[in-house]
Parts: sequence; C-alpha cells; structure tokens
Amino acid sequence: MKKQKFYAYSIGDKKGVTDNWPECQGIVSGKQGAKYKSFESKDEAEKWLNAGADYAIKHLAAEKGIYFDAGTGGGNGTEINVTDESGKSLLKDIFPARELNPKGHYSLPGKTNNFGELCACKFALEISIKAGNKIIFGDSKIILDYWSKGFIKKDLPQDTIDLANEVKKLRFEFEKSGGQLIHISGGRNPADLGFHKGI
Repeated sequence: MKKQKFYAYSIGDKKGVTDNWPECQGIVSGKQGAKYKSFESKDEAEKWLNAGADYAIKHLAAEKGIYFDAGTGGGNGTEINVTDESGKSLLKDIFPARELNPKGHYSLPGKTNNFGELCACKFALEISIKAGNKIIFGDSKIILDYWSKGFIKKDLPQDTIDLANEVKKLRFEFEKSGGQLIHISGGRNPADLGFHKGI
C-alpha cells in the first residue's frame, strides 16, 4: 500500500497543505516564487510552512553522511541537489557558482527525474570518495537498487545507460572501501527537492 504524502505550498501570502499532488500542482503550477515540498505527515508540512517555507529548513534530524535528490524544482525542468546532513549544498564544490541556480541546485533541462537522481548519485559518490565519507543516502529505490548497480533497460537513452555504467564503477570503488548507499524516505532527506516524477 502506498504511503500517504502531504504537500505544503506557499505562494506569497497564500499557504496550505493538501494530501494529493494533482491539487498542489494545480495551485503552484506557473506561479512565480511558488514553494512546495512533500512530507510524510501533515504536522511536518505545517511546521515547515510556519517556519517560513525555506528549503534550507530541515524538519527531521538527519544522520551524518551525504544525501542526494532530484526533483522538478520550480518548474524549470529537473534539478539535482547533493548536501550534507544539515542540508548544506555540496554542489558548489563541483560546479562554479554561476552554473548553480539561486537555490544552489544544478539544472538538467530536458532530462527525466530518474536521470537527475542518477546524476546526483554520481556526484554524491565522487564527493564521498574524495572526502572519505562512508555513507550516502538517497530516496530513489530505482537508482539505489538497480541503475547504480548497472541494472538498466537497454531501450533507455544512451546517455542514461552510459551514466549508469559510470555510476556502477564509482559505486564499486565506494563500496570496496567500506562505503554504503542507504535508502531513506523523501521526508527524511535533507537534500529533498519536493515532488518526484517518474521516468
């Protein structure tokens, strides 16, 4: 059974919580400055809104490690995020500031959310290997259980297949040195960008 999700939204003075994505999407779609995020409880969603609907606010304490995520962000296509447990972006260590959007995310126009998750996983692995971090957290089961291990459908775009093979090698190196990739829910991910679209 699919877990209930709640969607908090804030547009100027208007804010609220809904229990389904289509309703939230209808409210925020095309609205300048709209902020929205998914939560596992209505209480968490309301706390986030009451604290200013700031993406930097983390509603649950996170375990030490590196976290990754992808999402549709502010409606400008897929964006990725890689952070530490406090939600501090680590992408600035990879990209010049001019290549990141105002939220500190890296944009992948025209790419799917799953491609973004795979790309974010790659950067999380690269950062972890360089820094000696041993734990990576992500909320995408398809990436953690399949694509990052090289299990990917051959009818997907070639750049996705190539990226999966690159990530597989990085994962092997990371795990060989004692690293772990762990699945967590989006509501517990400091890197979470909100709504997640499928392939």
